[in-house]
Amino acid sequence: MERIRERRGNSAVTAAPTAATRVASGRRPQPRGGLVKDLKTAVTSLQPAWDSNGLIDQLRDLEDLKSAIVALQARIAVALDLAQRQEQAEAGVPVSERGKGVGAQVALARRESPNRGSRLLGMAKALVMEMPRTLAALNTGQLNEWRVALLVRETACLSVEDRCAVDEELAADTGTFDGAGDQAIIAAAKAAAYRRDPRSVVKRASHAATERTVSLRPAPDTMTYLTALLPVAQGVAVYAALTRHADSARSAGDPRNRGQVMADTLVERITGTPGGISGINLDLVMTDRTLFQGDSGPARVKGYGIVPAGWARKLVGAGGAGREIPVVQDPSAGSDSGPPRDPELHVWVRRLYTAPATGDLLTMDSKARLFPPRLRRFIETRDDTCRTPYCDAPIRHIDHIVPWHAGGTTTLANGAGLCEACNHTKENTGWSASTINGDIHTVELRTPTGHAYRSKAPPMPG
Repeated sequence: MERIRERRGNSAVTAAPTAATRVASGRRPQPRGGLVKDLKTAVTSLQPAWDSNGLIDQLRDLEDLKSAIVALQARIAVALDLAQRQEQAEAGVPVSERGKGVGAQVALARRESPNRGSRLLGMAKALVMEMPRTLAALNTGQLNEWRVALLVRETACLSVEDRCAVDEELAADTGTFDGAGDQAIIAAAKAAAYRRDPRSVVKRASHAATERTVSLRPAPDTMTYLTALLPVAQGVAVYAALTRHADSARSAGDPRNRGQVMADTLVERITGTPGGISGINLDLVMTDRTLFQGDSGPARVKGYGIVPAGWARKLVGAGGAGREIPVVQDPSAGSDSGPPRDPELHVWVRRLYTAPATGDLLTMDSKARLFPPRLRRFIETRDDTCRTPYCDAPIRHIDHIVPWHAGGTTTLANGAGLCEACNHTKENTGWSASTINGDIHTVELRTPTGHAYRSKAPPMPG
């Protein structure tokens, strides 16, 4: 295979401002497709080499090509930001509002979440405007996207001048980081940043404590990652306390391994119960066949995703062998068979009706301005996560797809679950959304550039 890497030195640095200037000057953009589609066709037509040496060369060349494409994407993202700001200025959008929603457009185009899109746009701006030598290293394949992101992250606290100076000092395009691992790159960037502006680095460390948080994300096999971002002193103290308790339990003959004891202790101390479920609404969705007839159709847990049928039934039964917890209907539905006898875990059954052919949840209606609680709960169950394409963030807002002020109704069909960021993005100039008629609830989102992206409600379990 012919070598496809293209070493142009620092010429890539000037390409971005030129592209951005062309857009800002009002020149007509090139037609869609063209060279990019030709490149895609050429890549997809390649075949693996016949020998080991050729295969390794192909892997390396394709990796260099990926980095060069990422560098070009960065320059394109900055050009898009400039073009959008100019169009918004011509439309009379206030200065403080210009540029909003560009990160979300980048995310949709790259099939990423809106949060990731904003970070990609921020990285692109840093590379094109402040770190030309790092961009050049990316363009030639000396750095990949992840390692460039590390350099951008570790210099984010610096002024434009200091960041440019650090970029010049590190000179990544000269092969400074050849053979270096992630930690070596981070250390070099931190040291250079501290030499340039120690006060900003210290201030950044102090500010980081305000970003402490706890997050939850799915892991394989009905497990989750519960992550706490803490100041170093508190994080070390928590880990030390769990470690001491685990060592004591193991010394006393506890059969669990050290990690299991630490995990169980964490759950018990936070929730106050050994099992960890205490007054929490889990929103476990499954078919009646799965619940009552032992069907193998999977279930779904809000905030996690699909779980096996047997695991779901065991959770509902939640207890030792032979102990049952009565299942009752939601009292808001007007039917209550009495409170459960178990003092720790209440299990309520809320009936959902789906269309036989498609599995789509059937329509509900309301004339209220705000979505009433039962309709909100229904939409949250149907959508599961944010309905913006590629965004799987938790639902925070129940949004009118067609806005209320534009004649949108408060109905199941015109409602969608969105995260807070996507709901705000949708209100920016040039954005619109509508529903598409069909068997499954479908939302079409249109961006200021006229591109359309569709989102279908996820299938219900079973």
